[in-house]
Amino acid sequence: MFRENLHLKYIFIILLGFFFSFHSNAVFAKKKIRKVVIDAGHGGKDPGCHGLYSNEKDITLSVAKKLGKMIQEKYKDVKVVYTRESDVLAGGDYLSIKESLVYRTELANKEKGDLFISIHVNSTPRKNSPVKGTLVLVCGPTRVEEKVVAISGHTDNIAENEELLSPMDPATQIIVAQYSQAFLAQSIVVASKISDGFTNQGRVSEGIRQQSLQVLASSAMPGVLVEIGYLNNVEEENYLNTDDGQNEVAASIFNGIRFYKEESEKETIQVIKDN
Repeated sequence: MFRENLHLKYIFIILLGFFFSFHSNAVFAKKKIRKVVIDAGHGGKDPGCHGLYSNEKDITLSVAKKLGKMIQEKYKDVKVVYTRESDVLAGGDYLSIKESLVYRTELANKEKGDLFISIHVNSTPRKNSPVKGTLVLVCGPTRVEEKVVAISGHTDNIAENEELLSPMDPATQIIVAQYSQAFLAQSIVVASKISDGFTNQGRVSEGIRQQSLQVLASSAMPGVLVEIGYLNNVEEENYLNTDDGQNEVAASIFNGIRFYKEESEKETIQVIKDN
């Protein structure tokens, strides 16, 4: 995937937290994290970006499997769902790339995932680029309505104590919109923990950005897309093709998931309600 310059400042995380904490009549409900959907970017006939000797699709799949193994070893109560487990396009190579993107989120929604993690490797048009670093993306503002539609169609991720009427009922629409805001806030928390993990490992980090991506907008759950490095940077390509490098990347993502799970099950999902 290519770089874009829509930055999401860390200050936004703080302000959003204050908004939820002090400017709403908030309901706190415990949320069990039982299912994590891991999306290895590209696959099959879609190789993704290229390095000198490797393709994005192979690295993302390897990291996805390592991440899934970490989750399953730590949490016996969590099911890991992969959008693909081999070198095929998610959903099958008979699909178009656009159809495969739709399949990924449809699978996540069908499985009633609690968290969606999409793994990619970044690139720039220049060969042998000096640009390096990780980047974590959350759903962009231009696709908020799409997120609301996704949640409306998959209300299983809304707390059981919420009384939902028809999708066109104003009260239901308000609740769904509030969950969309809450999911964004939770996605930012996960993203910040993943980004901090990369920084603590000594990686260059480009931080967090908001970007209008279909795989994040159409999933009815919190989610992030993680760019784990630049494949057209020789140093990072070499790093991402080693077991040690891939394990470190997976560990950073895992630590973000672990924090989210522990906080969610302790006291949190925050939803704004009218007085």
